[in-house]
Amino acid sequence: MIIGVPKEIKNNENRVALTPAGVAELKKHGHTVYVQATAGVGSGFGDAEYTAAGATMLPTIEEVYGIAEMIIKVKEPIEQEYKLIKKDQLLFTYFHFASSEPLTHAMIERGAVCLAYETVEKTDRSLPLLVPMSEVAGRMAIQEGAKYLEKPSGGKGILLGGVPGVPPAKVLVLGGGIVGTQAAKMAAGLGARVVIMDVSLPRLRHLSDIMPPNVTTIMSNHYNIREAIAEADLVVGAVLIPGAKAPHLITRDMLKLMRPGTVVVDVAVDQGGCIETCTPTTHENPTFIIDEIVHYCVANMPGAVPYTSTLALTNATLPYAVQLANKGWKKACSENEELKKGLNVANGKIVYKGVADAWGLEFNEVEDILA
Repeated sequence: MIIGVPKEIKNNENRVALTPAGVAELKKHGHTVYVQATAGVGSGFGDAEYTAAGATMLPTIEEVYGIAEMIIKVKEPIEQEYKLIKKDQLLFTYFHFASSEPLTHAMIERGAVCLAYETVEKTDRSLPLLVPMSEVAGRMAIQEGAKYLEKPSGGKGILLGGVPGVPPAKVLVLGGGIVGTQAAKMAAGLGARVVIMDVSLPRLRHLSDIMPPNVTTIMSNHYNIREAIAEADLVVGAVLIPGAKAPHLITRDMLKLMRPGTVVVDVAVDQGGCIETCTPTTHENPTFIIDEIVHYCVANMPGAVPYTSTLALTNATLPYAVQLANKGWKKACSENEELKKGLNVANGKIVYKGVADAWGLEFNEVEDILA
């Protein structure tokens, strides 16, 4: 198969979808890999490394899209890429369709085959291609939240871990999945007083067992959230419904319950956000203030630490990419249920229910597409 790796052009997105080691692995299986020049520089991989691994370097993104049967990316295509996508071209990347109606319609119209990292799902319902970036984003949520709690950044002027004789900050984490767990561990490690909420009692029991003493688990419901945000200095939104929009757990009117200078970090913003007032921001302009509450809503948080993120992501995606290249997407998805669940759009049709429901569009059974 002919595989293309374009340079990411989303604002401050420095990750790359394939490392030189990944190129070598695909070459070992007999595939041809084209990489756009300087695609890996932001992650610390030079063009010479790709060439040594067996890739052919192309100078422009147009050439990469033009020659490839499968495009491997990190982030969803943005508007200027839409016209480059060919009918029946396989795109393997994060899409988050439920947060972007224009992207959804564009991929339908282009006739692309869209296999989304975020909905590839194992039998135990874990999301193997979302996990590594969720781990990074969860840890970064605390790192960034601590920074924006500083007075020059608009926050309360509170040190997350406090000092002897001065209490530490209070951190509220909404959601006990991968992001929430990593955020809670990071905040606790810095000495904060942490509350983590979830709707699953078994999950809360597990978290209670593994977390240090400065982490408290509380059942997530409207009443408890309203009580907790009034005390919190930093709130992390870490709620995920695979392939669908995140629910709004904190609404606009609830901001008045928070104290001025409170920081909210909505990691779910690329799925619509679980805080109603959050809209996607960039690393260039990461925050805004509403009702004296600092909002950090960067949709590609792991892009700020591209070396770590690229290695973590490609460790997870490469085995699936090899399957797709070896077998073609139809056979690979027919034989691998995990990959089948990653299909969101194919042959101009939506084949993932969460995406169809998000925009009121027709849902088609994936088995009909694979038949």
